[in-house]
Amino acid sequence: MTLRSLLALLSLVVVGLLAWELRWVLLVLFGAVVLAVALDVPVSWLRRIVRLNRPMALLVVVLLIAVLGWQLGQLLLPELLEQLNQLSQLIPAVVTRLSELIGGIAGLNNLERQLAPLLTLDRLQPLGSQLLGVAGGAASGTILLLLMALLALLLALDPRSHQRLLLSITPAHFRPLAQELMGDCRQALGGWLAGMTISAALVFVLTWAGLAALKVPLALLSGLICGLLTFVPTIGPTLATLLPVAVALLISPSLAVQVIVLRLVLQNGEAFLLTPLLLSRTVNLLPTVALMAQLSLGALLGLPGVLLALPLVVVLQVLSQRVLVEQIMDRWL
Repeated sequence: MTLRSLLALLSLVVVGLLAWELRWVLLVLFGAVVLAVALDVPVSWLRRIVRLNRPMALLVVVLLIAVLGWQLGQLLLPELLEQLNQLSQLIPAVVTRLSELIGGIAGLNNLERQLAPLLTLDRLQPLGSQLLGVAGGAASGTILLLLMALLALLLALDPRSHQRLLLSITPAHFRPLAQELMGDCRQALGGWLAGMTISAALVFVLTWAGLAALKVPLALLSGLICGLLTFVPTIGPTLATLLPVAVALLISPSLAVQVIVLRLVLQNGEAFLLTPLLLSRTVNLLPTVALMAQLSLGALLGLPGVLLALPLVVVLQVLSQRVLVEQIMDRWL
């Protein structure tokens, strides 16, 4: 190995270690980029319709989002809070109902006796410190979200200056390709965000309407959870189905079956018809790649890693196609 190769390898190792130490900073930065692209999509659309400069268009979009969020909050928040209160009251009933239905399974009848020693005062004392840790983590997460939102606004306010900054630290012969890569990544990420937002909104409305038609309690809350978890494909829709099924089970097993059928129809329609149609011109993620990315980043970074796994895969897929495949593998003699 030559000295130059050794130095390159050591530099790569140092960069990797530094990236790992700064992983939360990089995670916040990437989340800010995702939010900035999400803002840039309506800003660009508005500028094509109305002749506005970017700061004014961004201000209009932010104000529209704030007004729309306020109106939706005024409309849905009271009922949502009431259903959250109902959920807290229904949880014991759901647990009791599930215990009755599967009480014949060996070992479940003795579950309460097995858990009783774990609920003593000595065992519960560490719970207070754990709750304080959760509260501290929530406060830290809120600060990170605010910082991410601020960075996103700054990036969306002047994206070209940030692009020029990245190009300035790129080798001159690589700058045309780097500029194309940034444009392709922005287009793919923007298309993915727009498609998934439309898909999540439709899932929310259809699930809410379907559960309300079946007279399932907590229809609004269940529909909202199903819509939000649409952004976490493969894992999210399955987890979202548990709440309405458990609540329907309190009424009757037949209603629970109807809820399962409803969610299967909506989930498969969203996964195999709606999402491919919306994303056909932007990016096509294989379910296996999406699931492995979620599992890997979830194991490394927890819930934030799961939420940002798919946007990261969208960007990496574009980079792999343009750099690894077209620039390296296709030219390999």
